[in-house]
Amino acid sequence: MTPNGRRVRVRFNGKIIADTTRSLTLTEAGYRPVHYIPRADADMSALARTDHRTHCPYKGDASYFTVAAGGKTAENAAWSYEQPFPAMAEIKDHLAFYPSRVDAIEEAAA
Repeated sequence: MTPNGRRVRVRFNGKIIADTTRSLTLTEAGYRPVHYIPRADADMSALARTDHRTHCPYKGDASYFTVAAGGKTAENAAWSYEQPFPAMAEIKDHLAFYPSRVDAIEEAAA
């Protein structure tokens, strides 16, 4: 997990859902890097909590959110570890998005 000094934006159906220069990037062997974006830098009005949950033996229990904009939705497109294990405490109050369920996750110079 490393702080990412670049600007990260998440777009869905023409709307910016998240925009931050304070994301954390998690790189795990065999997986693409994942940007964890502070909830304070996301449009939480575009996210609706779902009943879906998963468990990661390294991070804890994840909650999921459907993203909605302009009449279009993407079910369980974002997730969050609301009570992460102590070793991953820094991702508390952050969101991550599936690249395949949003239009774009853009990364650019801050």
